[in-house]
Amino acid sequence: MAEKFENQGGFATSEPPALFRWAASKLVTRMASEASLQRGRRQVEKRRARANEPFCVEYFHQLDDGYSHLAAQLLAPMLERYDVELRVHLVSEDVGPNLPEPDLLRALSRYDAAQVAPHYGLRFPAGGKPPGPEALERAGGLLAAADDDAMPSLIDKVGEALWSGNEGALRSLVDGQMVSSPDQLKARIEQGNARRAALGHYSGAMFFFGGEWYWGADRFYHLENRLIELGRSRDPSAPRLCPRPEIELGPLKDDGSLTLEIYPSLRSPYTAVIFETALRLAASTGVRAVIRPVLPMVMRGVPATRQKGQYIFKDAAREARALGLDFGRFYDPIGEPVRRGYSLYPWAAEQGRGADLLSSFLRRAFYEGVNTNTDRGLQRVVEQAGLSWEEAKTRVGRPGWEEELEQNRLTMYAFGSWGVPSFRLLDARGEPVLALWGQDRLWLFAREIQRLLRAARPEAREGRD
Repeated sequence: MAEKFENQGGFATSEPPALFRWAASKLVTRMASEASLQRGRRQVEKRRARANEPFCVEYFHQLDDGYSHLAAQLLAPMLERYDVELRVHLVSEDVGPNLPEPDLLRALSRYDAAQVAPHYGLRFPAGGKPPGPEALERAGGLLAAADDDAMPSLIDKVGEALWSGNEGALRSLVDGQMVSSPDQLKARIEQGNARRAALGHYSGAMFFFGGEWYWGADRFYHLENRLIELGRSRDPSAPRLCPRPEIELGPLKDDGSLTLEIYPSLRSPYTAVIFETALRLAASTGVRAVIRPVLPMVMRGVPATRQKGQYIFKDAAREARALGLDFGRFYDPIGEPVRRGYSLYPWAAEQGRGADLLSSFLRRAFYEGVNTNTDRGLQRVVEQAGLSWEEAKTRVGRPGWEEELEQNRLTMYAFGSWGVPSFRLLDARGEPVLALWGQDRLWLFAREIQRLLRAARPEAREGRD
């Protein structure tokens, strides 16, 4: 059955038949559940114990990826704190459908890494330019020749020189060291790519441990928690090396001078995880929230593979559990359900309940397993949003909403994002202050809101607020 689903397009199917939608939704719900996660972990540990295998973390490093530079800075501290082995693989950018916007991703990785690095206690040069091909080859040749013991400290030093544009520092690292030839570097990267593919992933800056993937600095806290649970920490009471920052809802309040734009999608699990919290952030800080919905990626022609879809849903479920959310009873709304939901959005927005409608739709589809493709399911969405089904059912399927969503997509692309949920913070003049993609960036917007409010209120800076 699973093979049949995959042949039909898996997660990339934008108009699945009813039976396929139901069966795939059941499969994904089970796959991403806490019970499935724990069962998989127990099986991994049983196999490890039987084979007397070491606790080994594999890390996949992409030289031209800003996120990889952040992740690499955690390797040496990880080995100091946790009793594990480390294997480092060099990889290149995936050129397939798993990464549909590689140019945008490379630019985003530099900008985003510079924004979050100080909050994680890591380093990334603000406004840094992408490394040139000669520097990348020199850095790669040095790393490809390094052994496992030297790699954790060397990869950090090489990244620092590479991303700061310090050619002199990079040359001094190369001097006197064994350096692989371009062909040897290519072979090392091909080996890394093959290993990554065999384990079932496609991205750089990835940690793999015990059957699970952890993306960069942002998911490192999940890896730390697991290593602590397995008794691998040399100091279990010590703070995490890279904890996820809390989403701060105060203390300073705005008077509506700031605007938080929220770009959600009705089929995005990450949107479902964070949408209500984003609304709560705006409400609790007095910031004006502007909702700019967009079509799901697959419905606007962006390819998505089954492999990527499975990882995203598992990761979103893990993130939701970390936030204490009862997420994961899923009934896929891709295609017609999304269009039906969006067809009601202009009407709901006119009544001041546009956000309520989107929130209700996401909750039914991702938390309660409601089939939003039926009138009965959509009625639950509408009524839980505080709206009249008698009025709504006469409007379902009406055109006229498409242009607004397309304009939202174009705006999102213009500030360098192509995925959801994206956020953009505007100051009192309507000028963009911060624009980023990802439910795992809302904490940064919360901090930026407080920073702007402190800057606007001298008494707050002086501690008299």
